[in-house]
Amino acid sequence: MDVSNPSKFSIEFFPPRTEAGEAKLDTVHAELSKLNPDFFSVTYGAGGSTKAGTAQIVLRYHAAGSVCAPHLSFGGADEEELRRLLQSYIDAGIKRLVALRGDMPSGVGASVQHHYANELVEFIRRETGDHFHIDVACYPEIHPESKSYASDVDFFKRKVDAGANSAITQYFYNPDAYFRFADYCGDAGITIPIVPGIMPISNYANLARFSANCGAEIPRWLDKRLQGFGDDVESLRSFGIDVVSELCEDLLAGGAPGLHFYSMNLSQSVSQIWTNLDLGKRNQNELP
Repeated sequence: MDVSNPSKFSIEFFPPRTEAGEAKLDTVHAELSKLNPDFFSVTYGAGGSTKAGTAQIVLRYHAAGSVCAPHLSFGGADEEELRRLLQSYIDAGIKRLVALRGDMPSGVGASVQHHYANELVEFIRRETGDHFHIDVACYPEIHPESKSYASDVDFFKRKVDAGANSAITQYFYNPDAYFRFADYCGDAGITIPIVPGIMPISNYANLARFSANCGAEIPRWLDKRLQGFGDDVESLRSFGIDVVSELCEDLLAGGAPGLHFYSMNLSQSVSQIWTNLDLGKRNQNELP
């Protein structure tokens, strides 16, 4: 692996809906900060429902010393609102964003223009130049709304051509899906780092629901094993840690340029997988 471009290991949060959830996330952030990830990203929350929660968490954890990357989307916002938000991040010293198409918030009618993520990347570059490192999303198992594999990669390439610096994938459990996708992207002229998104397994019902909604495939053997644990949550979590740790090892051994963990605002599984992979030492060894 090229030591001039060390791997990036990052962790994602979502904005809690309650004060108790915020207090819990503060504890989780404190625990996961001990792992010294390259950055924390913070989503918009379900359905693009709020930007205020994202900004509050990003600015609070940034002030506490963490590198943070807020998710950003047109999702119902006009350009002037986004312009003000971008300036607030610049003023605070935020230097990384995750640019997504995003969902419309509930209650937003058809009068709001729909934008694709490549348009958002173009807007950010036009307004802020090269101030931000911009991550975008991509889908090794293909976005559920895509017409074909080729068209999905074409949409991804538009985001890259618009100025994206790197990409984070939807989660998956089949490493071949990632490697074949990366090869296909390379053939299409996409050269930015494509970082695998990693979803720890701690709750089968939630995972099955998320996967059905986003088009991520749970391999049949894995699905049956997870179902077999029934209400034995601890055994399921332990098994999930082993499975996801092995997946991560395969990805890194195959040349993946880092890992991005979808924490679901929980620390236990992420911390154990991080330890299993010895990511702290791995990142330290890659420093120039």
